[in-house]
This record gives sequence, structure tokens and C-alpha cells, in this order.
Amino acid sequence: MHLAMHTTFAASKKEPLADVLERVHAAIIAADFGEPQVQFVLADSRGVSSVDRVLKRFPSLERFTKSLQSNPAVGAVKAISNRASPGTAVETIDFAILLEIARGVPRSFPFHNIGIQFPIPAFSDGAELPATLVAQMSMPGISVSDKWWVNGRLRSVSALIIVDADSAAKKLPPLPESIAAVLAACGKVKKTVQVPLVSAPAQQRPTIDTAAPEIAASIRAAVQDYRSRIAEIVESAQLPHDLPPNQEAFTTGVTAGPKKPELVRAFTPMGYDCRGESGTFTLRRRTPNNLTAELMLDVGTWSNLVLAIFHVRGLVNGAGFKATLFLPVSRRAAVGGQYPMGGPERFRQIVDNLAALVAELDRTFVPAIEAISGPAPDWYKPETDRTVI
Repeated sequence: MHLAMHTTFAASKKEPLADVLERVHAAIIAADFGEPQVQFVLADSRGVSSVDRVLKRFPSLERFTKSLQSNPAVGAVKAISNRASPGTAVETIDFAILLEIARGVPRSFPFHNIGIQFPIPAFSDGAELPATLVAQMSMPGISVSDKWWVNGRLRSVSALIIVDADSAAKKLPPLPESIAAVLAACGKVKKTVQVPLVSAPAQQRPTIDTAAPEIAASIRAAVQDYRSRIAEIVESAQLPHDLPPNQEAFTTGVTAGPKKPELVRAFTPMGYDCRGESGTFTLRRRTPNNLTAELMLDVGTWSNLVLAIFHVRGLVNGAGFKATLFLPVSRRAAVGGQYPMGGPERFRQIVDNLAALVAELDRTFVPAIEAISGPAPDWYKPETDRTVI
């Protein structure tokens, strides 16, 4: 089956945009992929018009000006772009002109939003992305973006590659040296999202309901069973702390403080890693059969509330699934609702309770789902799939 891999690289906003574009362009040329048909969007904000400034210096770009309606609340904005619909020929400009514009960002040309794409046909492995994924992930190749934000510019560098994956293999096939060299020029990898594709002419993303309807129905039935018995499961978990109901738990002027140390303390001995710094935390472990058990905690950025969600993720016949349970943080807490974290001591008690409940799910729910779905390929990263059951 074909697998779309969307990789995000670490990108520093301190590095000049022109340097990033020049490095990527040079790597593509050195890999003998030819001169890329670069596509670009240079969009204004509602204030100073960078478009007018660019046109004053490069009048030949007038034919690329257009209005973009990206946000109905803001209205249309001016932009310079040669983006074309899939299957439509792209009119390009001299890459040196694009570099010259990039060297003026953000002082001379404070564009609100810049998007540069380097399409590379060799990155597609002969497959085509569904239109819905093209809209979400762009085209196979390298993408660079630079945007205004309240605390400074935001930089992003990513790559989209399609590989031919064997579900029976332990590893994905190695990338050709030429592609690997281009990716190396993009920087350090932050994360890779995997999206299974099908080879059917419609090129629609597979779902577990279409790829394995009987297994999907069995997983869904198991999830519904556990949801209906969540109070019983909480009792079986023997939570160490009996916290008050949601409405009685509210406190004022008290915050939970740092959260990651408590999560690491409780979940690392259970085999879970912990990712996140604020807002959300994800605790994740991989089972011997390559499924992923995952606890997602939404602790808010400004609020002092917590929401806990447990997932089991895997892959069946090329389609990903995510079995989901909402967890209460105590016996008397509401299921699926945000719970006041209070101060550090209350948060420690919440973490202890969740650790006990997750241990019970590791003992019962995870093996139940795994028995239905069977093993997933070694190479599959189920945390990247968005399917919910």
C-alpha cells in the first residue's frame, strides 16, 4: 500500500528566510531533480501593503496579484501568488527574484503570510494524493512557510513523501539517497505523520469500516461496552483518592503549578513517555503487538481544568483506528467533563487516580482491543492517525 509521510522539521525564525529557501533549492538541484516549479503565496495583512512594495521593485509580478478571502471576519487581502489548481500548469518566475523578496522579509516586506512550495515529482513514488489530502498537506515535495504572529514570526519547514509500504514488513523501505539528501538539508526532524492511501482510482483514504467492517464493528462494540461500564471500571481500579464532584471542586486563586514532573513520576514506571510542556500532555506506550496506548490530558493554557482521554490506536488492512474512552479523574467526577485541578496537591491526587485507572485499562481494555484488531506493522506510528471509534 502507499503511505503518505508528512515530516515537519525544526525551523528557527532567527535564520533568514532567504537562507532557508536557498539551502532547500540548492539541495534539490544537487540531487539532480531539476529546477523545481516553485509555487508561492505572498499575502498582505490589513495594514501596510507589502504587495505594493514588491510590485514597485518588481513590476513584472503584477500579473500574479490577486485577492484572497482566507478569513471572512477580516475580508479579502492582496496577495502575489502563482498557485494553481491540481492538474493545471504553473507559471513560474526566476528563483533569484523570489530570493530577493525573501531577503526583504520581514523589514522591507512584512508579509502577513508567506508560503513557498518546491514540488518534487520523485517524492510521490508514482502515486497521486487524494484532493482532500492535497488541501491538507500540499504536494509531494518541500514546503516552507513564514507567518506573522503576536510574539514574532512563525517559521515552518515540512516535506511530503509517498512510499510503498509493506504491512508485513518490520521497517519501511529506505529512502533513495537523493531524497534523503534533500531531507537532510531541511534540518532536524521534529515529527512525521503517516496517512495510509489506497491504490484504487478514486484515491480515497481508507477507513476501518470499509477495509475491515467486521473488525470495526467488534472494536466499536467493545468501546461502547467499556463506556457503559466506566463506573464499574473505576471501582475495579481502586483509585487512591476520593475527590469531590466537579461543582464542589472549584477553588479560586490557586493553580496546579508545573504538571510534567508529576506525570513523569506516575507514568514512567508504567512504560509511558510524556510529551508536552503546557496546554496538552500526551502519555504514550507501545504494546508488544505494535498498538499504541495513549492518555491525552488537556490542561488548558489559561484555565485550571483538566480533561482526560484514553486511546488505543492501530492499523487493520491499511486503515488506522483509534478506540477512545473519556476518563473521570475520580469516582465522583463527571465523565467527559473538565475537572478543576486546584493546587499542586490536588493535581498530584488527580495524576495518582489517572495512573490507577490507566493501569486497569492496560490490564483489560488494551488487550481486548488488541485481540480484536490483531498486531500492527512495526513501522506504523498509530499516534498520527485521526480515525475515531
